[in-house]
Amino acid sequence: MLFGAHVSVAGGLHNAFKWIAEYECESFQIFTKSQLQWKAKPLEPEEIERWLSGWEQAGWPPCLIHDSYLINLSSPDPQLRLKSIDGFVDELERAALLSIPWVNTHPGSHKGAGEEAGLRNCADSLKQVLKRTEDLGVGILLETTAGQGNDLGSRFEQIGYLCDECQDEERVGVCVDTCHIFAAGYDLQTDAGYKKTWDEFEERIGFSRLKAFHLNDSKFECGRHRDRHAPIGEGFIGKEGFRRLVRDKRFEGMPGTTELPDDVTPQGIRLLKQLRDE
Repeated sequence: MLFGAHVSVAGGLHNAFKWIAEYECESFQIFTKSQLQWKAKPLEPEEIERWLSGWEQAGWPPCLIHDSYLINLSSPDPQLRLKSIDGFVDELERAALLSIPWVNTHPGSHKGAGEEAGLRNCADSLKQVLKRTEDLGVGILLETTAGQGNDLGSRFEQIGYLCDECQDEERVGVCVDTCHIFAAGYDLQTDAGYKKTWDEFEERIGFSRLKAFHLNDSKFECGRHRDRHAPIGEGFIGKEGFRRLVRDKRFEGMPGTTELPDDVTPQGIRLLKQLRDE
């Protein structure tokens, strides 16, 4: 696995590479616009050029984009769902301009309409996005969730359903967040639990669709459905849980980015590298 972090782009996208160097990232993730706004100014040619130049100088480490938190592709509100589809198309268009191959998204919330209706809405939204962006060469990563409230994506069968409905293996993949799947009830602490988790992943989704990881420990016990990230090795997944994961040959070469406060990010990446390279 290639370890890195979600890094700040404050002051310009090219500033991501300052943090990549400081944290000694082997992979990284960014927002290309505020995660709490629908609109963003278009990317200017000069900004794109500075981005590509900085990425080249950094050696082209794998990069993902995380989309806006406002996007809800599963919403029962047709207007909000259309706004989310438009917003997500914009995310993919920005990724294409920056030559970033994947945009990560949460499946969204059914807002009380029920799991079945929410999954149908999400699948329909994803198919519309794929059709509108078919010439961009940018893919969608569906992120596993903790299952808080009405959020979808906490069960592997839900993610598998969305992947199957999209019928596009090349452009639809999966990003596993370790904190989220642990919170959803998938055990990463024990040998038996770890094997059961990945056996079910293979059955419900398939390893061919797994493209990336978010590596976060959990402040709460397994199955609590609480999305609260802890520093690597300091939560309930623990150091041994991450040792087992990062030494798993099935995930060799995949980007694994942490989503933690800046003050604990460097030691988290160092620990992950240490566990991998022991």
